[in-house]
Amino acid sequence: MYVISLSNGAQFSSDPGESILDAAARANVAMAYSCRTGRCSSCKCKVLKGDSSALQHESGLGDEEAVQGWILGCVRSATTDMTLEVEDLSGLDLPPVKTLPCRVHTLEKLAPDVIKVVLRLPPSADFRFLPGQYIDVIGPGSARRSYSLANADAKDKLLELHIREVPGGTMSEYWFSKCKVNDLLRLNGPLGVFALRNIEGRDLVFLATGTGIAPVKSMLESLDVLPAESRPRSVAVYWGGRTPADLYWDMNSVAAAHRFTPVLSKGDASWAGARGYVQEALTKEKSDFSHAIVYACGSPSMIRSAREVLVGAGLSEKHFVSDAFVCSATL
Repeated sequence: MYVISLSNGAQFSSDPGESILDAAARANVAMAYSCRTGRCSSCKCKVLKGDSSALQHESGLGDEEAVQGWILGCVRSATTDMTLEVEDLSGLDLPPVKTLPCRVHTLEKLAPDVIKVVLRLPPSADFRFLPGQYIDVIGPGSARRSYSLANADAKDKLLELHIREVPGGTMSEYWFSKCKVNDLLRLNGPLGVFALRNIEGRDLVFLATGTGIAPVKSMLESLDVLPAESRPRSVAVYWGGRTPADLYWDMNSVAAAHRFTPVLSKGDASWAGARGYVQEALTKEKSDFSHAIVYACGSPSMIRSAREVLVGAGLSEKHFVSDAFVCSATL
């Protein structure tokens, strides 16, 4: 057994062969994470002392980052006592993770390849989540997939998901061809640490691609009920897609004051809005990032590029918070 010390003063023990992230969770120590498979970089931490071994390939880590001592906690196991530099999440009050039954409440097609699924919890269920978190849905044959929650709370016992069709995907075939209202499923969650923090008085910027708008919707809905002293100075949303059909949700349906910039990478001649990628649209409109905090959700490639571009433009890396949507390796 090894002792792992974090830069915020937290300590926990880790068994041989156990991932650093799992060891932290077992000790109720909050560390940033998202995909849990080494394919995004949300759980990136810097080794200040000690050694570890890779449980699987760290595809979400660049070669230069590895040389500089960075590792991904979800797929690294300690082989000695370690000291790690990580983001301090000690002030984030994460709700308990539970496994609960649920039923399909409604189904609604939002775009040719996107469906809105609303799940209904049992009346007696005590389920809380932070806007921005996700759940794992356990479907037919025990297939398990992760989906961000698109509503701000579960007070009415309903959970909203935006699900994109993945050709050949087991759960996609279920959602788009077989799912019926009142189907019985299970969920595990809430999961992840993609939740608002340190936004008071800052310029809050959301970057989203595709169904990455789901957790952004959840967080936007929660802003309107925050005390005035806890709110950001400004809110801007950049949502990217290929064609207008990809921007399937009406941003004006949220009461929170925000500026919305739709961005298309393949818009035709009739498109008069921003073109290219969301991070490019942001840097064209904004040059001062000294008071900004950016929340990015979407493909790993967008998140990697956005982090590089924005940090290069002056954004503090600790003020870039991300959640990468990584397709299941087994579909």
